[in-house]
Amino acid sequence: MSEPTASSTDVHAIKTRVHALLLERLDFSVMAGGEPEAIRSQLSILIMQILEELGAALTVAELQQVVREIRHDVLGLGPLEVLLEDPTVSDILVNSAHQIYVERRGKLERTEQRFRDDRHLREVIEKIVSAVGRRIDESSPMVDARLPDGSRVNAIVPPLAIDGPILSIRKFNKDMLILEDLVRMRALTAGIGELLTGIVQARLSVVISGGTGSGKTTMLNLLSGFIPSTERIVTIEDSAELQLRQDHVLRLETRMANIEGKGEVTQRALVRNSLRMRPDRIIMGEVRSDEALDMLQAMNTGHDGSLATVHANSPQDAVARIETMVAMGGLDIPPHAVRQQIASAIQVVIQVQRLSDGSRKLTSLQEMHGLKDGEIELREIFRFEQTGLGDQGRVKGRFRATGVVPAFLDRLNVRGCAVSKDLFDPRQVEDC
Repeated sequence: MSEPTASSTDVHAIKTRVHALLLERLDFSVMAGGEPEAIRSQLSILIMQILEELGAALTVAELQQVVREIRHDVLGLGPLEVLLEDPTVSDILVNSAHQIYVERRGKLERTEQRFRDDRHLREVIEKIVSAVGRRIDESSPMVDARLPDGSRVNAIVPPLAIDGPILSIRKFNKDMLILEDLVRMRALTAGIGELLTGIVQARLSVVISGGTGSGKTTMLNLLSGFIPSTERIVTIEDSAELQLRQDHVLRLETRMANIEGKGEVTQRALVRNSLRMRPDRIIMGEVRSDEALDMLQAMNTGHDGSLATVHANSPQDAVARIETMVAMGGLDIPPHAVRQQIASAIQVVIQVQRLSDGSRKLTSLQEMHGLKDGEIELREIFRFEQTGLGDQGRVKGRFRATGVVPAFLDRLNVRGCAVSKDLFDPRQVEDC
């Protein structure tokens, strides 16, 4: 006969009871100074003792589940621990205590994980934000934070969150993708990768454009890997995500205002300060506001080859957004002068996109070709054309050169980054 199992409701009730008794018996002052492995072992023993006292009728699997989940509650982030340990999960989205979604391979799916109630979820949020010296309450109901592994966290609680606390975690990718990985995943072609390598090494300034979750940071990490190790690099981010392999890297991160509204440090302030740090290149995680003007001026005054990302649905929208963000600085600069600055500072715009099957691809690579009749002219060099859907909704398409030979090709050749003109032949098409 098979061993009888407790219902999920019974297991949940047992876990809640054990958790309450455990908190009464734990000596947190002793735990604080112990070795993590020893603490986990002692905790498991204590949980087993309490389960014996309660006479809980559980199978071996249910017993292991209760011990693991309670240990996660006490030492970690409760039901989130399993998801944080899962390498296939890129985003964790907690809509409510009983509704947790994750993103796997670009697709959202609901999980079986759940918090006991809103109070349990709130406790986990407070544990996260207190670890980085922040607080979250009715007077400060929104917070950005970071987990010890670098994962980015955003939390919002009532009264702003009407149906209870909300938590979003963008997981930190421990294994940075390299060019060969993106070629294998058909995010771009080997030929496009060769051109990107030359673009970075020849010190052309690049803006990466795309929507949320489209792979902008992945592309920025890829391009930054082509920067010679002899150069001094300053990175500026709202939340540090870049993983540069060079030794000479200085990482800067913005800071939000405290509860009294003081202490804020913006990207614009960091860009201005970075110019005093003698950088060869400046890499900006994302341009969001009036720091766009300082970024353009840096690119135009000896910091060519800098890289940045911007939220936009096309290269044309990206350029328009940068123009708008410059205007947000409040300086009375004529539109023609702003466009001249943009056209002089940026040489390449890369568009990345998350497609309907969850895959992420470079969908357009365009050259900034200066001003024409007072407007910025972009010329597309490569594009991805979707041709249909295959098995299980997989996107089918092809990478194609448009036939445009970029004006910066001579600059690449002069800098020793030779790229053949055959690469731009529109007859060469790669299906994927």
